Amino acid sequence: MSADRPRPLPHSRLLPNASSVPKIFGTAAALIGLLDVVSTVFPAFRTGRMHQLAVFFPGTVSSLAAAASLVTGVLLLMLAHALKRGKQRAWWAAVLLLPVGAATQLAYRHSLCGALVSLALLALLIRHRGQFTALSDPQTRWRALFNLVGLTAASFCLGLVITSAHPASEQGAPGFTDRCQHVLFGLFGFQGPVHYTNDRVSDVVGFSLGGLGLLIACSTAYLLLRPAQPAAELGEADEARLRGLLARHGERDSLGHFALRRDKSVVFSTSGKAAVCYRVVSGVALAGGDPVGDVEAWPGAISAFMDLARAHAWLPAVVGCSETGGEVWTRETGLDALELGDEAVVDTAAFTLDGRAMRNVRQMVGRIERSGYTCRVRRVSELDEDERQRVRLAADAWRGTDTERGFSMALGRFGEAADGDCVVVTAHKAPDGGEAGQGGGHPELGDLRAVLHFVPWGPHGMSLELMRRDRAADPGLNELLIVAALRQAPSLGVRRVSLNFAMFRSALARGERLGAGPVLRGWRGLLVFLSRWFQIESLYRFNAKFQPEWVPRFLVFPNSRDLPRIGLAIMQAEGFVTLALPLPAALQRLLPGRARRAGGSRQPGYAAPAPAGTRQKAAV
Repeated sequence: MSADRPRPLPHSRLLPNASSVPKIFGTAAALIGLLDVVSTVFPAFRTGRMHQLAVFFPGTVSSLAAAASLVTGVLLLMLAHALKRGKQRAWWAAVLLLPVGAATQLAYRHSLCGALVSLALLALLIRHRGQFTALSDPQTRWRALFNLVGLTAASFCLGLVITSAHPASEQGAPGFTDRCQHVLFGLFGFQGPVHYTNDRVSDVVGFSLGGLGLLIACSTAYLLLRPAQPAAELGEADEARLRGLLARHGERDSLGHFALRRDKSVVFSTSGKAAVCYRVVSGVALAGGDPVGDVEAWPGAISAFMDLARAHAWLPAVVGCSETGGEVWTRETGLDALELGDEAVVDTAAFTLDGRAMRNVRQMVGRIERSGYTCRVRRVSELDEDERQRVRLAADAWRGTDTERGFSMALGRFGEAADGDCVVVTAHKAPDGGEAGQGGGHPELGDLRAVLHFVPWGPHGMSLELMRRDRAADPGLNELLIVAALRQAPSLGVRRVSLNFAMFRSALARGERLGAGPVLRGWRGLLVFLSRWFQIESLYRFNAKFQPEWVPRFLVFPNSRDLPRIGLAIMQAEGFVTLALPLPAALQRLLPGRARRAGGSRQPGYAAPAPAGTRQKAAV
C-alpha cells in the first residue's frame, strides 16, 4: 500500500456538518428574527404581560428599540443560512445580535418571554460553539452588489408594510404613491408625506425606515470595502504541477486535461502525486472528473478535498467521474453515486465509413465535400497568430448563447503556447459560396466555416473540447469535421478520440426498445421533452452516428436530498443558469478581478476565452 494512502476514515468525519446542531440553531435564529420583524411591523403583536415596564422607557427609547428590533430581526434572518452551515463568522454575529434583540424585546414589546428566548438561544450557542468552526466562503465584490439590490428591494417592500400597518391621521388613508414616497424618504432619514395619529407612532415608523436604510448602507459598505478573496483561479505554480501529473498519468482519464481550466481551484495530496480540481458554486464544492495523478495517491487527494469541504461547510460533489473514480470516491468517503450519462469514445484504428451502419454519415460527408468544403487537421502549435485569432473570433461569433458554458468538460481558452499540443480541425470554403462565403456576416473570418478543438488525452488520445460552425453554412459540416479528425488521428499518433457527452444515454436507448415498460417509456418521454432546451436526445443521436464505445460517467453526492441543490450548482457552473445580474462589458472590466480575465492572460496574444457552448460536451 502506498504511503500516501491513509487509513479509511469514518463517514461522519468525512461528511461536512454531520451534526444537526447548526441547522437547529439556524432555524431558531430565523424564527427569532422573524418574530422581531413582525413585532415591529405590526403593532398588534406588541403585547405582553409587562406593560407596566412602559413607564420606565421614554417614547424616544421605545422608538429606537423598535428600529433596533427590526434591524436585528433582518440581520438574524440573513445569518440563518450561514448558521445552518456552521459558519464561524455567523456565530460571532449571532452572539452579538441576540443580546440586542433581547433588550429590544423588553424596551419595545415589553415581552419578558421573547427576551428569555433570545437569551436562551445565546446560551445554547455559546454552549455549542464547537459546532461552528466552518471558515468563510471565497469573497468577491459581487456580494456587495447583490446585497445592495436585494436588501434595498426587501427593505422597500417591508417599509410599505410598516407604513400601511400603523394607523395614519384622521385626514384619511394615504394613497399608494404617498406611501412609496414616504418609504423612499424614510430610508434616507427624511420625513415623508404620510402623517400618523401621534408623534410616537411617527417616530416608530421613521426610526424603523431609517434603521433599514442604515442597514443597507453599512452592510453594502462592509461587503464592498472588506479585503476580497478573488474567485477561484488556477495559479501558475499549481498549473505547472498539474501538467506534470498529466504528463505521467494523463492517459487514464479523457477529462484530465480539463483540470487546467483557469477558474478552478486545486488541492493536492500530501505526497503531491495526485490532486482534485474543484470550484465552489452556491456552497457546493464541485470536483470535475477523476482526481489527477497516480491512482494509488487518489485517496490522499480525496481526503484533503473532503477536509477542505468540511472546514468550509461546503457540500461535496463530483461531476463526470469514471467508474473507477466513482468506486474510489464512494469507498473513501461514504458518498453515493448516480450514473449521469455516457461518453462517446471512438477507436481510430477501427473507424471506417464503410458498411450499412455508416451509410448516412458517408452520404452526408460526400455531399458536403462536393459542395466545396475542405478540412485541415493540425496541432495548435502549427498555427500562426493570425490563424489562432481567426479561430478565437469564429468561436465567439458562432457561440449559440451569450452565456459562457462549460466546467467539467471544457477548457475555456484557445491558442496559448502551453496548449500547443491540442488539435484544431477547421473547415474552409472558397469565398464564392454566396452567403456562407461571407463568414455568416463576419468577413474577418475569411473562408473559415467551422472549428473543432481537441485537448490531449495522454500521449495517444484526444478529447473534444469545442465544436462550432457558421450557422449559415451547409448542414453536415460537423460530421465532416469529426470524420476528418478521425481519419487524420493515426498520423498524429492518436488512437482514441472522446466525442460529446450524452446525458442519460442508457435511459434513452432502453426506453425506445421493443418491450420497454411504462416506467422506462415515461422516463424517456420526459428526457425527450427536456431535449427542447438541453439537447439531450439530439446529442445522443449525433454521437451514435459514429458507432462509438459508450463509457459511463457518474455523479457522486452525499445524499439524495442534496441532489436538487447540487443540480442547481452544476447548472450554474455549466452556464445553463445565471444568477448574477447582467452588466455591460464596460462595467464588468472595472470590477475587481475581471480586468485580467477579460483582457489577457499569461501568454501573449491571448484573447478572452470562447466557451464551449455549442459543443455541449457538458455534464448538464
